[in-house]
Amino acid sequence: MTSSIKFIATDMDGTLLNDDKALPADFYAVFNQLDAKNILFAAASGRQYQSLANTFEPIKDKMLFIAENGTLVMHQGKELYSSTIPTPEIHAIINSIKTIENTFIVLCGKNSAYTETTDKHALEEIKKYYHNLEFVNDLLAVDDEFIKIAVLNFNGTEALVYPIISPLYSQTHQVVISAKVWLDVMHKTASKGTAIKELQRIFNFTFEESMSFGDFLNDVEMLKETYFSYAMDNAHPEIKQLARFHAPSNNDQGVMTVIKEKVLN
Repeated sequence: MTSSIKFIATDMDGTLLNDDKALPADFYAVFNQLDAKNILFAAASGRQYQSLANTFEPIKDKMLFIAENGTLVMHQGKELYSSTIPTPEIHAIINSIKTIENTFIVLCGKNSAYTETTDKHALEEIKKYYHNLEFVNDLLAVDDEFIKIAVLNFNGTEALVYPIISPLYSQTHQVVISAKVWLDVMHKTASKGTAIKELQRIFNFTFEESMSFGDFLNDVEMLKETYFSYAMDNAHPEIKQLARFHAPSNNDQGVMTVIKEKVLN
């Protein structure tokens, strides 16, 4: 396997990061070894691009960012690919979500993320993933290019948000549960997998030369677009079924363990 890998993508929360949201202790040492072998490394996350770039500040110009669940791909500060949603569709989706109790909305644009909420608990959670965040009185009045709507519900999106939003929008949009308390609505063709297919075309590497790591349902398409697909030990049961291989948990630095054993050994 070692000589065949040209591209590695990893999800962030529940995958590369431990439960304290920290990078593995040896991450930069491992990254430098990958870089020396000209192996492309991508952070593939539901997180905002600006948030990801901040997390990887020392190496942000040496890696790829598959941000906002694949709706925005950035390299060296330049956009390689994006998948936007027309404003009228955004407004319809927002109005539907507003009918669901105890639910908070983050409207994700290319320039910033936007929210109407002033709830301290919600803002604490939102700011983990969206470093560029603007408070607005009315999401319907925001002017930006929109790539995603993120929905936060602390009681669980799989049970409380997905059953309402999916029947309304799954035919026309991508509706994906991205974490226990998060759900994303995106362009119909948008996914981490679609982004990886585009990167395979741009950087000329193949399905067989691709490796990925994931833990949740927003990682399905990414795992399908990479032959060396790894589910974390802490992954959702569906992800464990789908992936070809298994990695130790995020708290056991599973991504680094596999890369060191299978790619750098």
